[in-house]
Amino acid sequence: MWVENETEPTNFILLGFFPEFGYITAVVSIILLVYVAAFTGNTLLILLIWLDSRLHTPMYFLLSQLSLMDLTLTSSIIPKMAANFFFGWQSISFLACGTQIFFSLTVAIAESILITLMCFDRYVAICNPLQYPVLISPRVCWQMTAMSWVGGAFISFGHTAFTLHFHICSPREISHFFCEVMAVLRIVCDDILAYEKAVVVTSILVLLLPLSLILSSYVFIFLAVLRMNSPEGRNKALATCSSHLCVVGLYFGPGMCIYIRPGSAKTPKLNQGLFLFGTVLTPLLNPLAYSLRNKELLSSLKKLTGRCQTTR
Repeated sequence: MWVENETEPTNFILLGFFPEFGYITAVVSIILLVYVAAFTGNTLLILLIWLDSRLHTPMYFLLSQLSLMDLTLTSSIIPKMAANFFFGWQSISFLACGTQIFFSLTVAIAESILITLMCFDRYVAICNPLQYPVLISPRVCWQMTAMSWVGGAFISFGHTAFTLHFHICSPREISHFFCEVMAVLRIVCDDILAYEKAVVVTSILVLLLPLSLILSSYVFIFLAVLRMNSPEGRNKALATCSSHLCVVGLYFGPGMCIYIRPGSAKTPKLNQGLFLFGTVLTPLLNPLAYSLRNKELLSSLKKLTGRCQTTR
């Protein structure tokens, strides 16, 4: 028995997505173009916030961290997926598979925590502006960021280690375009009923609880906005809050459909589509949601563009 375990293959086979689709090359090419646009948009947003001293505020610092998380998530999945498709690679090592699971879960959970903390930032700024410099200081912002990353990594490490310790059935084929924890669990030979319940509990803590806190906070935020006497201040607050709510919907919507929706394990194709949305389109739409209606960011972009033209 020990000898059989030693000779058992440890690589996985990634089957990719929608193998029966006739125009898969065009789809992958479009995904790559969207990835490049998302990478460029988030990188530009981080640079704008870093270079412009007017944007050195808690809200923009947290926004830059969200962009960094989006970059980490999409870059840990899409380039590998594209390389597998164009070079005909299907095999992925046990270590590489574990790395993908760890980073994708870490960033996904960290984003959930960070988006919730960004809501707290808006709540304090609108409902208790006099205490804002004390409650949301630069030190607190760094603590929020550290809490998001460390919390995500801690929970992710536990799920990654537990998922990969199960015995995998041959031929070890994963019906997905990357090593996603639920897709790996579908090829496990052991009884994982107890662990699946643990995944549901984690999903509730990571998705439903933060979403409940966010929606509850926005009830108080909108009540405070309606009481504002200044139309300009009201419009600015609504613009910022609507951008944040857009990001909340982009993140929590697909996540809840994948991990909490009853019977989601029986719809792998739908889950793959939702993952494509979350790993490609959401990182592209997040910077657009915050920048298109944000005069400070647009002004900073014009300023940076003017500098580039002057240097030429």
